Amino acid sequence: MRALAGAANSEPRLRADARRNSEQIRAAAIGAFQGRGLTVPLEEVAKAAGVSKATIFNRFGGRIGLIEAVIEEVVATELFAVIDRTRAIADVGERIAYYLTALRDLQYRQPAVNDVLLQTYPHSQQLMEICRVGSEVNDELIAAARTCGALRPECTAGDLHALVVDTALALKYGERPARGEYDRRTTYLLDGIRGSRSAAGGRVNGS
Repeated sequence: MRALAGAANSEPRLRADARRNSEQIRAAAIGAFQGRGLTVPLEEVAKAAGVSKATIFNRFGGRIGLIEAVIEEVVATELFAVIDRTRAIADVGERIAYYLTALRDLQYRQPAVNDVLLQTYPHSQQLMEICRVGSEVNDELIAAARTCGALRPECTAGDLHALVVDTALALKYGERPARGEYDRRTTYLLDGIRGSRSAAGGRVNGS
């Protein structure tokens, strides 16, 4: 009976330890992924959490499970806020300018956004869902632009997607530009794709 009582008393402690480990791992993963992207070695996440790499696999099943446990805090909340704000802007030219500017800002500040956009982990259903929503926004923007000349007529949803992916590739694998240079190039990008009926500030003439 003493052994049984001891086992019963240890079970809540084990559960408490497991919960504490999971919380520590999540916090470490959020900090690592936000600062350096989703490809940070799990050994480093484990070290920051004060656990072993095996514990990450025990609690989350590996990298994909860990990513899905924290992706809302790392990427989805901010990215979906940009998408919601984009869809709420009435003027098409302003909508496109806001979306690309805000998205490029996220890409610069949050390396994990680029891992999502590059579909670095295609086996993650949550990451692929974020990409699906992003594709919907691209299609919506192009369709709206065609009704009012806000973009160059030859600009397609594929072109818009390629511009975003090119930025992700440059930031992930290239030399990181100074923020001022990066923002200046955002202006160049917008100027290059605006249609003849868009004013410099992003508004459609006559709207």
